[in-house]
Amino acid sequence: MSQFAINLLFVGASFALYIGIAIWARAGSTSEFYAAGRGVHPVTNGMATAADWMSAASFISMAGLIAFTGYDNSSFLMGWTGGYVLLALLLAPYLRKFGKYTVSEFIGDRFYSQTARIVAVICLIVASTTYVIGQMTGVGVAFGRFLEVSNTAGLLIGACVVFAYAVFGGMKGVTYTQVAQYCVLITAYTIPAIFISLQLTGTPIPALGLFGDHVASGEPLLMKLDAVVTELGFKEYTAHHADTLNMVLFTLSLMIGTAGLPHVIMRFFTVPKVSDARWSAGWTLVFIALLYLTAPAVGAMARLNISELMWPNGGIEGGAVTTQQIENEAEYDWMATWQKTGLLDWEDKNGDGKIQYYNDKNADLQAIAAEKGWEGNELTKFNRDILVLANPEIANLPSWVIGLVAAGGLAAALSTAAGLLLAISSAVSHDLIKGAIAPQISEKNELLSARIAMAVAIVVATILGLNPPGFAAQTVALAFGLAAASIFPALMMGIFWKKINNTGAVAGMIAGISVTLVYIFLHKGWLFIPGTNSFTDADPLLGTIKSTSFGAIGALVNFGVAYVVASMTKETPQEIKDLVESVRIPKGAGAAQDH
Repeated sequence: MSQFAINLLFVGASFALYIGIAIWARAGSTSEFYAAGRGVHPVTNGMATAADWMSAASFISMAGLIAFTGYDNSSFLMGWTGGYVLLALLLAPYLRKFGKYTVSEFIGDRFYSQTARIVAVICLIVASTTYVIGQMTGVGVAFGRFLEVSNTAGLLIGACVVFAYAVFGGMKGVTYTQVAQYCVLITAYTIPAIFISLQLTGTPIPALGLFGDHVASGEPLLMKLDAVVTELGFKEYTAHHADTLNMVLFTLSLMIGTAGLPHVIMRFFTVPKVSDARWSAGWTLVFIALLYLTAPAVGAMARLNISELMWPNGGIEGGAVTTQQIENEAEYDWMATWQKTGLLDWEDKNGDGKIQYYNDKNADLQAIAAEKGWEGNELTKFNRDILVLANPEIANLPSWVIGLVAAGGLAAALSTAAGLLLAISSAVSHDLIKGAIAPQISEKNELLSARIAMAVAIVVATILGLNPPGFAAQTVALAFGLAAASIFPALMMGIFWKKINNTGAVAGMIAGISVTLVYIFLHKGWLFIPGTNSFTDADPLLGTIKSTSFGAIGALVNFGVAYVVASMTKETPQEIKDLVESVRIPKGAGAAQDH
């Protein structure tokens, strides 16, 4: 059986499972559409939340960014996992105690303002749509490779699949679909990692193999990797080279952005009790840890494998891989396959029949290159988002492992896309239309408006996903920054700060998201349109602060503006203070209130 047929078998079987579950668990009421009837078991919800949270950024993109940067990109790991701890401890139980369906609804009621609710809806839509762009980018990469079509065609196919099961199932269907997707994605991520760890270190646990010895050389794996990449003119893998201020702000942005993500927070509304929300959070951390402890090993081992494939004769002195080897030897077949997607490319610039891969911006390597007649790095394109999906092929693993990774990558991207689209549709139909525009709308029409909103969101995200503002994880980081600057401060002040009134909360959210959005657009282009930016992350507007790190600054602006405005305006009513006090008592929670 050909590799293409195996890929189709694994992907087709997993999709049939997802769509079957969505049909079986189709939402028939608004309670089932928004909160799965509040009947989800904490372990089930923990698994679904892990799938919802571990997106294409985690599965497809993160290890690639770590692999080609090293220690400096460990901030993705620290920010995302640390943020989930914040969410579990500071927000989830209290929001579940409040007994509403959506984040915007909590903000509207806590700050006793329809305006606050509408502003929260707008912030949620902006952050979630940016996040979906990152997911659709990952969907395009995965479909493009495993269906052997262009990245654009893969993106369009993926959009149709998301539409098929997310629009009809609602939260009930999405919950049980995400449980299946978690099982697929974690199996697909860990099995290749175990194979590769055994190959390189003889250790079946990748997290331990990362700090073990490299079998072929007898050296510690990370020491071997440092030696290989520095010989090619790249920075030492295990050392810190980036700006420390930006790294701290980036980690903080990811942390508080995670705690403000509406599609993850919504998952805690699906369990019966407050205690179940706490247990869900604990189980989610367990399920997340299985992937996040493996990702650093995947990145490091893949980087070593790629470097040695490009220099198969023992480094620079031994000579680079030849074009004849790439064309004729089975272990290089992955390169031709990925070249078809437009995400990998190479060029024999000096016509010597070899492909020299090195850092042509390094002064020492430029001198060596001039001496040897090289004319620049000839591995001209290596999209970071392809690394995990290509990893089994690079390591020459069995065909069924490659097919499994195909299914896993798509499961990761589609599970989060579905959760985000549900958050967007809930905000539009429940908070905007029913909450503000047409309070008397029927349940049937409310469900219809939710599904229309979700369909529109898919179309917008697909169009913007054709020209994303970065790799999947980088685009997602922008979304986390927007959530950090707008949603997180409003939730924290709503739960823990009685003095913040409606005027202060609205002013803070508007100020936070506005300043962050402008900063992002100045660096990534207005509405992410290429060529409309005034600055780049390589040369940012404010010192060393990149657009992906600005969310932490935006959050400080939000807190500051809210405090100043609240201090100058009418005090919070006593009944709202009493409401906040009751929410903070971690005992019991009633059913959702009537809507």
